[in-house]
Order: sequence, then C-alpha cells, then structure tokens
Amino acid sequence: MSQKALIVWGGWDGHEPKLVGERFDAVLRKEGFEVEVSNSLDSFLDLEKLMGLDLIVPVWTMGEITKEQTEPVIEAVASGVGLAGCHGGMCDSFRNSVQWQFMTGGNWVAHPGGDGVEYRVEIKNSSSPLVEGISDFTVKSEQYYLHVDPAVEVLATTRFPEVTWFHSTNRKVDMPVVWTKRWGHGRVYYNSLGHHNDIFDGPEALELMRRGLLWAAEGRAIARKDGLTSDEFKSEKKMF
Repeated sequence: MSQKALIVWGGWDGHEPKLVGERFDAVLRKEGFEVEVSNSLDSFLDLEKLMGLDLIVPVWTMGEITKEQTEPVIEAVASGVGLAGCHGGMCDSFRNSVQWQFMTGGNWVAHPGGDGVEYRVEIKNSSSPLVEGISDFTVKSEQYYLHVDPAVEVLATTRFPEVTWFHSTNRKVDMPVVWTKRWGHGRVYYNSLGHHNDIFDGPEALELMRRGLLWAAEGRAIARKDGLTSDEFKSEKKMF
C-alpha cells in the first residue's frame, strides 16, 4: 500500500507556495506516494482523514490559523503522522499560533540583508542518515534567523552575522538551518532554505529536503506497527 501525503499551500505569494508545493508533490510521487494537494487550511479540519496520512507538508507563510484547524494537526502528528516543511512555509506559517511553533520547533524572526545574501550551509557531524554524504555548500538567498526550540536535533547550521545590523554586536552564532524533533510519536523535519522554488534546483538543498520528507513519513508506519497512539501524551492540565 502506498504512503499518503497531504500538501497544503498558500499564504504570502512571495514565497511561491504553489511552485514549492508542486516541487514537493513531484518528489513524493517519484517516491511512490499518493499525494493530495490543497490550497485551503480547512484541509486540516478532518482529524480522521489526517490520521490516515503518513505525512503532512505545510507550505504556508504569514497566515492565520484557527484553533479548530490547528488541533487536528497537533493530534495527528502526535499519533505518528510525519510533518515536514521548509523556510517560512513551515516556521513562519502562523505567528498567532504558539501551538504550531511549539510543534514545528521554531519560528522566523529576521533575515538580515533580505534576499541575495551569500552564505554557507555547514553540515553538522552526525550519525543521522539525513546528512550522510552531503558536504557543506553555499547558497544565495535569504539567511533565516530563527528562535529555535532547544529540544531540536540540529543537522546543519549557518554563521551569523553575514550582514551588519543591530544583532552584529553580539558574538557570532551558528544558526540552525536543518533540524529534526519529535512531537509525541510524530517525526518533525524542518529546512530553512526555500525562499523561492529555485533554491531546490541545487542538488544539496533538494536532497536534504527529499530525505527529510521521507524520514518524517517513515515514523507513521512504526507507530502503526507498534500500536502507538497519542493517548499516552494527553493531559487535562492546561498547556497553552
């Protein structure tokens, strides 16, 4: 039985969400996935449908999401459904939702210099198969400064500052570019590259994204096999 993915695109047009969604659609179909592509956040409302997926791929920047749209995604990922995305399409999706930010592992706060900054993506020494055989590489794009969950596993970084601004008086910092984390039984993958679709014309950026999509989706089969659900994580205590 083929794996199932849902790609939901929209929000700010400057990030070319339709094109990025189509790019990820092509990657997943090549890997044998059955893919549904939607441009409505109401696609998140049907919990039963989400629970039947292996992977959710948000490609939505600077939008607003309701509690009713957020909570089924929170629940589905906690049960083992994978979540994977890039750039503002996943970690600047909904500035009004701390739930979304907690689940994804971070949120954009700045990109000093705007588009066209040349910077190095440095692969971290790791046993993770997600970066095996991939060398450091240079891109010319937006360099994302993010506020990041300390729980994430960082797989690639970039050095700040490249552009002089108010943050430059701080020490140099290595900002995560690629990370993974867990949300309940779900696997979460993020890659801050992707300001425009053409960043994935680069082989390293595309391969990192391909591996991340597949890795996130694999967690669902493991959860199903082991009979895992989100029930063990539920609590009556106030969380948000």
